This record gives sequence, structure tokens and C-alpha cells, in this order.
Amino acid sequence: MPRVIVDKAIYAGGKRHDIDGDISDAFDLARENGECFLWIGLFEPDEEEFELVKEELGLHPLAAEDAVAAHQRPKLERYDDTLFIVLKTITYIDTTSDIEVGEIMLFLGRDFVVTVRHGGGNPLGPVRQRLEDAP
Repeated sequence: MPRVIVDKAIYAGGKRHDIDGDISDAFDLARENGECFLWIGLFEPDEEEFELVKEELGLHPLAAEDAVAAHQRPKLERYDDTLFIVLKTITYIDTTSDIEVGEIMLFLGRDFVVTVRHGGGNPLGPVRQRLEDAP
């Protein structure tokens, strides 16, 4: 079974700083610094697993519900100073000619990025790596 928290780091001055320990402390550090942001990546969290993130960041309850439930239409919504984005992903399976549809949800705030991925296709590790290679 995949981990719910796939990756977590603070980015300051274009450089990655790994987080040890509690994500609440990491959120506080990102808020205090002002020149950095926290990126936490989640894979198919349930409501209980997403609760801490929702509470720490004050995410809108409807957007948080959408991020856990999945099966949303692509959209961009603004909740106060947070953007909520839903993207559809499509992966072609060569061996079976099947198409797998997934979703990536993003919460973007002044000092945070939260990505919630549903479906096995299109992991975000390569995206992080490209950004870290060219800060």
C-alpha cells in the first residue's frame, strides 16, 4: 500500500530543505520565514489523514472534501487567498491498450503548495526533481 505522504520539503531561495518530524512544525516554519514555502505531496488520503493539513492551512471544507473524494471535473477555484486546482491525468497502458484516468489537486497559498494525487499515473517526483535541478 502506498504511503499517504509521498514527499514533504521546505523550499527557500530555490533550494530544498527536507523536513524531519511533524508537518505542523514545518507549516509554522514556512509561515515565520516569509521567504519560503512548504510543499507536501499526498497520495489518495482519506478524510482523517487529510484533516491535519486542512486544519493547519485553514482550507475551505468543500475543497478539502473534493480533494479526498476525487472524481472532480477540472476546475480552478479561489477560496480567500488560496487557489484550488483540479487537473485530470491520463495514462495509456501499452500492454492492454487501456487508459487510466487520475487526478491531481493543488492547493496554492502564499507559503504552501499541497498536492493530492489520485490514480497511479503521473507521479509528481519528476516535477519536483526538474524544479530542484533548476531553481
